[in-house]
Amino acid sequence: MNLFEYSAGELHKKLLAKECSAVEITESVLERIDACEEKVGAYLTVTGEQAKAAAAKVDAKIAAGEEIHPLAGIPMGIKDNICTKGVTTTCASKMLYNFVPPYNATVMDKLEGVDAVMIGKLNMDEFAMGSSCENSHFKLTHNPRALDRVPGGSSGGSAAAVAAGEAVVTLGSDTGGSIRQPAACCGIIGLKPTYGSVSRYGLVAFASSLDQIGPMGRTVEDVANLYSIICGRDPMDATSARREYPDFAAQISGDVQGMRIGLPKEYFGPGVEEGVRAAVMDSIHTLERKGAKVVELSLPSTDYALSAYYIISSAEASSNLARFDGVKYGYRAEGYTSLTDMYERTRSEGFGDEVKRRIMLGTFVLSSGYYDAYYNRAKLLQKTIAEEFTAAFEQCDIIATPTTPTTAFRLGENVGDPLKMYASDICTVTVNIAGLPAISLPCGMVDGLPAGLQLIGPRFSEGRLFNVSRVLEQERGGLCAVAAL
Repeated sequence: MNLFEYSAGELHKKLLAKECSAVEITESVLERIDACEEKVGAYLTVTGEQAKAAAAKVDAKIAAGEEIHPLAGIPMGIKDNICTKGVTTTCASKMLYNFVPPYNATVMDKLEGVDAVMIGKLNMDEFAMGSSCENSHFKLTHNPRALDRVPGGSSGGSAAAVAAGEAVVTLGSDTGGSIRQPAACCGIIGLKPTYGSVSRYGLVAFASSLDQIGPMGRTVEDVANLYSIICGRDPMDATSARREYPDFAAQISGDVQGMRIGLPKEYFGPGVEEGVRAAVMDSIHTLERKGAKVVELSLPSTDYALSAYYIISSAEASSNLARFDGVKYGYRAEGYTSLTDMYERTRSEGFGDEVKRRIMLGTFVLSSGYYDAYYNRAKLLQKTIAEEFTAAFEQCDIIATPTTPTTAFRLGENVGDPLKMYASDICTVTVNIAGLPAISLPCGMVDGLPAGLQLIGPRFSEGRLFNVSRVLEQERGGLCAVAAL
């Protein structure tokens, strides 16, 4: 195997045994990017020299006999809506085509603190608005498992890079499924953490009450290790939770004896492809053989969740994106005749169609005469959905559903039909609405394409999710293989 094909855990052991160097690992990933990037299109910026310099520092620590973190010297990609000091952060938008942050997001400071190696910034749907990674201003990202298919979105570049071996692990962000949905499409593992467990400081906001940074990788251990680094209280984020977090990877036991697995009937309805349903149920039967018990349950407000999600997220997007006006930073239109004309031209030229669509929807639902009819009702439904999950977790320990109702669709297939595109998030948006943690992991192949299983837990139950995921990972044979390109 090439070095880029190993997991972070395996590479850490190789570094300790001095079977390879951190620089060699980084060079292997950079060579993989050179070989595959033209086909995949996962990266907007590759920071090769910076990455090799960071890797050399890890090698120096090893040579000096110093202890290193399990992710020290491990090449990772960062979604391009996470601020990186001195490195362009564009949100895949013309609006921020030249924005170089003067500061790091908190998660980046934490990663640098353990000597992780940033290999580059990853493509995404513009301002994280999309389900296919087809809304980037700069380029198209292809699914490494099938190059004519979408990688999912909005963290499509983050998922594609892991699946292609162009990064060992990555960070994405999840507002309504944007980590889990591309993880399912690309056949890797992705965690949407509990809201408030990971600082959002330095994450360019889409919908502040729903956004959450999370890890993606090819093994449960790698995802757990990365999550253990980035979680924690941050005084720079008023919404981050005040609590202590364990070493999640160290707590994985691989025992599900007596665990209750809830199956909500609303997530297995007619909209779910039969092959996806069968793959998910096969994983459930595996957990039953390992001692888990299945509990059938209902989450009746699920049918209205997609509408509530797009009202709430669009309203918050309308407010958050008002700051992009061409005055202080980013794109500014030319040839304007007044300040108002400059605002109008800048926003008309700087934002793509999907971003404009959501800003207009959000502005509408917040406007006088419509606030109570739309936004206020959506917020009431948000409370109801959270209460239904709370009641469900009195009957079960975790909830299992498909991550997406279908496998990855073809590039261009849904891009002209926003409602059909939005429907791909039907299984994931409720998790963000309720602020819960959820993980997606591969559960089989349907017509040659990966299907994803979603496991949802109560707030701050990431350790439980990792444990159940490890059981299924072991049954599958371990590491999610790198795509053959």
